[in-house]
Amino acid sequence: MTTHMKKKGKKAKHSDVEMDKAMVRKAVHKHERNMHPGKKITKLSGGGLGRMNMERKAVGRNMAKVMAQRGR
Repeated sequence: MTTHMKKKGKKAKHSDVEMDKAMVRKAVHKHERNMHPGKKITKLSGGGLGRMNMERKAVGRNMAKVMAQRGR
């Protein structure tokens, strides 16, 4: 097991989570610079479901799934 992987049953330390986020951010920006030159680099959000979570609360979980399958 490498040092960056967490052991089963252990919670990740705060610094480890921050390192993971920084690593992902760096990789995404590197991809965008190489594959999409001349375009703005994406600002990564904090995460979560956002819009979809609000829809589920508004119409209920099952109806939100049906709407997503239909394509709205």
